[in-house]
Amino acid sequence: MSTLEPGAAAPDFTLPDQDDHPVSLHDFRGRRVIVYFYPAAMTPGCTTQACDFRDSLASLQGAGYTVLGVSRDLPEKLREFRERDGLAFPLLSDPDHAVHDAYGAWGEKQNYGKTIEGVLRSTFVIDEDGVIEHAMINVKATGHVARLRKLLGIDAA
Repeated sequence: MSTLEPGAAAPDFTLPDQDDHPVSLHDFRGRRVIVYFYPAAMTPGCTTQACDFRDSLASLQGAGYTVLGVSRDLPEKLREFRERDGLAFPLLSDPDHAVHDAYGAWGEKQNYGKTIEGVLRSTFVIDEDGVIEHAMINVKATGHVARLRKLLGIDAA
């Protein structure tokens, strides 16, 4: 597993969204993008994080950022998550974790004292040219979006 560092080119990808429509990172060239990886839709921590992004979406978009969430969940579950929690940004399905791997958002982690392999909750800020500006690996769900806004100099909406 390699970890992407600021200054590296963001690996391009095309993944299905919650409506099974393909979404490609290269379609966002010319715009700043926040790609965040989370373990599983509709779990407590992932719901907290997604709702924090939802509640900060106006300020993030106002600063020129597009938000994309990525998990291993299938589009049907992502659609249910989006509808249940009123999420107004694309949720992308990466069931074989190939994109997670490309971004270094898959690897060993501790879970209840055991070492397991799985999703490393991570966020990447990508500039208009497709270059990683910030790479935040293995973050905590609670308070993450507030820390990200502070890092980016964005006030809450």
